Amino acid sequence: MLENFERVWASCLDVIKSNVSPQVFSTWFEPIVPVALQKDVLTIQVPSQFFYEWLEEHYVTIIRKALVREIGDKAKLEYRIVLDKNDHRGTISYPNTKGNSNENNDAFMPITVGNQIRNPFVIPGIKKVSIDSQLNPVFTFDNFIEGDCNRLARAAGYAVAKKPGGTAFNPLFLYGGTGIGKSHLLQAIGNQIKQITPSKTVLYIQSDKFINQFIESAKNQSTHEFINFYNLIDVLLIDDIQFFAAKEKSQEIFFNIFNHLHNNGKQLVITSDRAPKDMEGIEERLLSRLKWGLLAEMTLPDYETRYSILEKKMYADGVILPKDVVEYVAFNINTNIRDLEGAMIALLAQASLVKRDIDIDLAKKIIKNYVKSVSREVSVEYIQKTVCEYIGISTELLKENTRKREVVNARQISMYLAKKYTKNSLKEIGRHFGNKDHSTVIHSIQVVDNLLEVDKKFREDLDELKKRINLSNL
Repeated sequence: MLENFERVWASCLDVIKSNVSPQVFSTWFEPIVPVALQKDVLTIQVPSQFFYEWLEEHYVTIIRKALVREIGDKAKLEYRIVLDKNDHRGTISYPNTKGNSNENNDAFMPITVGNQIRNPFVIPGIKKVSIDSQLNPVFTFDNFIEGDCNRLARAAGYAVAKKPGGTAFNPLFLYGGTGIGKSHLLQAIGNQIKQITPSKTVLYIQSDKFINQFIESAKNQSTHEFINFYNLIDVLLIDDIQFFAAKEKSQEIFFNIFNHLHNNGKQLVITSDRAPKDMEGIEERLLSRLKWGLLAEMTLPDYETRYSILEKKMYADGVILPKDVVEYVAFNINTNIRDLEGAMIALLAQASLVKRDIDIDLAKKIIKNYVKSVSREVSVEYIQKTVCEYIGISTELLKENTRKREVVNARQISMYLAKKYTKNSLKEIGRHFGNKDHSTVIHSIQVVDNLLEVDKKFREDLDELKKRINLSNL
């Protein structure tokens, strides 16, 4: 004969079943076990802390309606949370907290909870759940080259690595184009945390793999186990979150995992190829969460950073290349770091296979596979761009009537180099600088000539600019 609490819960399930989808019912209600009914209070047992939180967040209204129908208006619900079978407490009880504070929010949850948690990365047949961080040890802060393009992101990442979950950078959101080092920095953060705080459970996961794991868990009716696993992570590193676009169910699951981790002081670091404001197909509530912490943009590396990257790679590989070859590669491959390193590998491979010295001619041959056109026409526009990138100002400023020293210097140098490297007349050169007359161009050339005679630093800067222009036209 069924106990009263079993009959009451069975009747509740009949009501609930007619109001939710079969998948929701099998995932969130079939695992529930009724354990007691005292007066108007029904106690149910759920598999985990998160299971309890999910019911409270999503289904407490329908459960209450079912209870009121069976017990009456004074019906109340109490939860019993299953802990590890080896934990002396066994279970912990929570009342229904909708609208009330939860005094037991810090209940202990071990990394391995009985046999209920399935690690998506564990090899089938292994009994003990062991969480593999999925980190590549090659990616560290030591071999991550810092430049103006990534200085903020690196500094924030290192701060997070020293104190995960203890900074204002939670989540830390890194964004920028393909091949500029986002994944490297993401994994460097994880590796540094593992080194500083080995007790932290760190997980690096690409968003497409997360989505596939969720889909698989839904097929196997083990969604709550999937969620339980991720809720045990101390530092969650999500790569390329833009792939969540239009994946509504995956977004919902991640949204709730995000909330659980963030509310419990866990660290999240996320990468994307664009800023949250530019992401399409992502729910607004999730976008708002992504903007809670720090947004750090990573841009294409400048020439100096590209040169440093090549130097670092040469050192790591134990090779020495002629300086002019390194300069040529660094200057002409300005797409991303991935192409830059790929060109270097190809250059070394070619030199090894054909047994020839690495020179500019070989470099030009290799680089043709990475850029559309290595040789560029030296135009006034190209000179303006080169000078302004070197000085660190916008090219548009060259056409404005401003007397700011750095702008005036850039304008004079650009006019000087335009006269040297192009066939444009003085009048044509002036037209590229806001329709300046030819006398202004003559004056600028004279100023540069005078500075070259007396200013050593100015000579060095101009020599560097000449070298970059020459590299573009080899």
